[in-house]
Amino acid sequence: MTERRIYVAVGAIAIAAGTAMWLGSRTAGPSLTPAEVSPSALFAASFVDTRGTPASLGRYQGKVMVVNFWATWCAPCREEMPAFKRLQARWADHGVQFIGLSDEEPGRVERFGRDLGINYPLWVGGDGVGNLSRRLGNRLGVLPFTVLIDGQGKVLEAKVGPYSESMLEARLQTISAN
Repeated sequence: MTERRIYVAVGAIAIAAGTAMWLGSRTAGPSLTPAEVSPSALFAASFVDTRGTPASLGRYQGKVMVVNFWATWCAPCREEMPAFKRLQARWADHGVQFIGLSDEEPGRVERFGRDLGINYPLWVGGDGVGNLSRRLGNRLGVLPFTVLIDGQGKVLEAKVGPYSESMLEARLQTISAN
């Protein structure tokens, strides 16, 4: 009888975890509106680079931003970052800027970025990173979480889970055509 209870408990936990992952992995839809994070608040969001220099998203106002919330310990984050690196190189001259945001220790983020040869800014900001992620629609705090923002600060798309290179390239082509 005890063995059966263990199986039932494990099954219930698996169902709960699956439901949480499903809810967290849905692409943000109509409930995510620019009013949740105004462009001025978005551009004013402040972080620091890995050397402690203040940085804000406002630096890239006028560009399409691909803001990626990630962590060094997150396997899907690590898998998509080389594609982001290639896309940054291809799209930089088209007014697209990738930015990686992590709530980890700056030295760890800097070493990680250097080891992977990341060619876009990696910023840290402690609780500010998680708060912005939640305000942009990532209510469960799942990583990776990526937000596409136009040059005026309008949130175009928010996605929990990794982007494939081809999917993100197609989205950037659509955005740049508008």
